[in-house]
Amino acid sequence: MILVKVGGAEGIDYEAVAEDAASLWREGQRLILVHGGSSETNRIAEALGHPPRFLTHPGGQVSRLTDRKTLEIFEMVYCGLVNKRLVEYLQRFGANAVGLSGLDGRLLEGRRKTAVKYVEDGKVKIHRGDYTGTVERVNKGLLDLLLGAGYLPVLTPPAISHEGEAINTDGDSIAALLAVTYGAEALVYLSNVPGLLARYPDEGSLVREIPIARLEDPEYLALAQGRMKRKVMGAVEAVRGGVGRVVFADGRVKNPIRRALSGEGTVVR
Repeated sequence: MILVKVGGAEGIDYEAVAEDAASLWREGQRLILVHGGSSETNRIAEALGHPPRFLTHPGGQVSRLTDRKTLEIFEMVYCGLVNKRLVEYLQRFGANAVGLSGLDGRLLEGRRKTAVKYVEDGKVKIHRGDYTGTVERVNKGLLDLLLGAGYLPVLTPPAISHEGEAINTDGDSIAALLAVTYGAEALVYLSNVPGLLARYPDEGSLVREIPIARLEDPEYLALAQGRMKRKVMGAVEAVRGGVGRVVFADGRVKNPIRRALSGEGTVVR
């Protein structure tokens, strides 16, 4: 099993990702695709007069402030536009894909956070009323039914809370949890950079390999800028859970998954 998480930043070639995934699928490679949609969500939220807001947490991670209106926009873009675009591409390239959110069949279930800590003007504050949470359980039985019947699952947030509410949750962490659940041989994170960069945004400063034992060293954690922090945290979860290797790779190129599996990018093993 290979888990592929394709991000939602500007510049990612979704058609190339789908063509590569479908090619691997037709060759018999078991695969689950997880995707984001952040840049598209930002654009549509602006157009609808409800611009995005982001919170910076004490650990340096950044997340979307998700009130109910934002959650509805998030669902519209992630579950609708981006998910079905990827499913369409995969179908075009010969993979019988099925697109699901974490809501469907309680596929991804977790706890809604009652309060979120964030930093503003150097002070730690608390925001309440957010529709965010953390996935704690995967409905593996549902995914096994799809995989066993020959379908390629294409998955996206939101998840569902234990109380039955939609919750915005992190796709990078979802991919890591799924990789651990399936004992995946590889977890590939595709984004709009070639991997972890020593001097961001200088793409010539790519870090080629990180030993698993050193992934949490301050020198490597300090290199993770912005959304890359989430991916590094996901990699930590994955390798702790027994996933064979994690690759941070470029989603703007042709054959991005094959390139990542051949070692192009930052390889954690």
